[in-house]
Amino acid sequence: MLLRGVLLAMQALQLAGALDLLAGSCAFEENTCGFDSVLQFQPWFLNEEGHYVYVDTSFAKQGEKAVLLSPDLQAEEWSCLRLVYQITASSPFSSETSRLNLYLRFEDESFDRLLWSAKEPSDSWLIASLDLQNSSKKFQILLEGVLGQGNTASIALFEIKMTAGYCIECDFEETHLCGFLNLWNPNVNWFVGGGNIRNSPSILPQDHTFRNELGHYMYVDSVYVKHFQEVAQLISPMTTAPMSGCLSFYYQLQQGNDNIFSVYTRDGAGLYEEIWKMDKPGNGVWNLAEVEFSAPYPMEVIFEVAFNGPKGGYVALDDISFSPVHCQNQTELPFSATEASCDFEEDLCNFYQDKEGPGWTRVKVKPNLYRAGDHTSGNGYYLLANTKFTSQPGYIGRLYGPSLPGNSQYCLRFYYAIYGFLKMSDTLAVYIFEENHVVQEKIWSVLESPRGVWMQAEITFKKPMPTKVVFMSLCKSFWDCGLVALDDITVELGSCLSPEGLPPPPGECTFEQDECAFTQERRNRSSWHRRRGETPTSYTGPKGDHTTGVGYYMYIEASHMVYGQKAHLLSWPLRGVTGKHCLTFFYHMYGAGTGLLSVYLKRVGDSEESLLWRRRGEQSISWLRALIEYGCETQHQVTFEAIRGVSIRSDIAIDDVKFQAGPCSETEDLTEQSSGYSEDLNEIEF
Repeated sequence: MLLRGVLLAMQALQLAGALDLLAGSCAFEENTCGFDSVLQFQPWFLNEEGHYVYVDTSFAKQGEKAVLLSPDLQAEEWSCLRLVYQITASSPFSSETSRLNLYLRFEDESFDRLLWSAKEPSDSWLIASLDLQNSSKKFQILLEGVLGQGNTASIALFEIKMTAGYCIECDFEETHLCGFLNLWNPNVNWFVGGGNIRNSPSILPQDHTFRNELGHYMYVDSVYVKHFQEVAQLISPMTTAPMSGCLSFYYQLQQGNDNIFSVYTRDGAGLYEEIWKMDKPGNGVWNLAEVEFSAPYPMEVIFEVAFNGPKGGYVALDDISFSPVHCQNQTELPFSATEASCDFEEDLCNFYQDKEGPGWTRVKVKPNLYRAGDHTSGNGYYLLANTKFTSQPGYIGRLYGPSLPGNSQYCLRFYYAIYGFLKMSDTLAVYIFEENHVVQEKIWSVLESPRGVWMQAEITFKKPMPTKVVFMSLCKSFWDCGLVALDDITVELGSCLSPEGLPPPPGECTFEQDECAFTQERRNRSSWHRRRGETPTSYTGPKGDHTTGVGYYMYIEASHMVYGQKAHLLSWPLRGVTGKHCLTFFYHMYGAGTGLLSVYLKRVGDSEESLLWRRRGEQSISWLRALIEYGCETQHQVTFEAIRGVSIRSDIAIDDVKFQAGPCSETEDLTEQSSGYSEDLNEIEF
């Protein structure tokens, strides 16, 4: 089933660097090195001749899982985990292919974090390179194989290898070349040089690592160039953790007149950005290059050589390394996008206004029918532009953000709510200003949307010069003014429309795609329902969800229930750990007849539940945040119980549930979050 030819290649791969492996590494030659199959799932089998472990449809059915769990590991220094694997399919046209998932299980977290996933079948082994950030916490690796359709579907693991350092680093001494890939070109390609390589028409150098003929490096030669601007690309593994610092490498050029040697970054959406270009002629010796490198989101590093003709000589590359310390030639610290973010809970952060007058006011209000609480917690601060009583038609309130460096792509997200106004369009707009406050471009403006609902906006932009983001509120005429609210502004590097990536951590659920891992004992008209927009009954329930304003939430429809009837929503099983857990979620309890919302903890095997948190009666017209801190050292589930109140105006909703390791970073203000029954149960041990 597995290609026998793969084994020959894998044996050569495993000989290189087989010694001095970190814990968590295994070549599966004679045993599984402490990696064990989890009993409640299908087992992984060690091949009779060694070399790999596998699971296939000879022993398991489609959709069944096999889970392999590592021993306890620790990575106090940044590490790189390389996985050599193969997924085979019964047919290339199979609709349900097998999938291999890799999770990290930290000792203090009650859920597993999905780090990587693959489902592409191949005829030979593939390499995945995964960055593991340094941490003092112990962890385990979980490898989960899920079998797809067909009688000959299989998943095989040939090697797991942990090494100190970053995955984009490489000295090219190992057979698998650290997961670097050559983008195939019929005429020019990157090849391995040194060692026993003696078939090049050019006289190639000794490697830089060992400075002898035994060491290896990568090179590209112009001798086979047939067209103008023939390009060869060497592509690094994709980064999987945020990193910033100095990328360095050694290069050598035989000639420099007929070639262009450049280094680019490429994100998941395919956007290229040049970060370095060779600007001096070749001198036949190894030269050190240092370039400032920032990867706040996944990206590849691409070493590209473009030849103008067959006399371009060769370009050699060796000893790529990375340091989290910035390059010596770096005079300014890199920009941190968090400097342009603000939730307005403490102050205006780095935002400011025109000197003509306060167009925007930082406020904290008690929510009512005409004005909602803030988006952050329901009881905090936000910015309000009150144009309702202005005597200045055409009134403009400008809010300036901090300066953003040019030539970078940014994702701007913020929440807004509009009240009043006969015509909503252009009552709030976002502009890009140059440094001297000259308007350059309007990049967003509000259109018609639900009034009085916190709506999320997201904008991707990139400008060559330094710019500022400016929020403008506008009153067009004396007869058509109102209120504009603004909260939770965030700026991140990269595009908002990122390609499909990993799902959110299993400890989080926004209900945007589905109910996540939540379950219900029964499903009928009186159960929890997933919904978007307003609830059917007037004067109860939310107008929109908390996540985006137009997304989904879970709620009970009181008109389908009788007084005192209950609905239960159960979380996925959570692993018990020592220390504190923090559960946060948003709840909406608005309506004259609102009943009871409770959160319970149930340990697996116990028949009784323990009360963690409770609210009774109408709380607010806004979404409110709940924080619950608790401890439980055994496997458990958390249950959200909603009880219908005395009238049909007693809809109850929840959204944005999040489980986190460790204590809650903030304490809940009970006096403001509860106008009815409450219990101070925020720190409970079980």
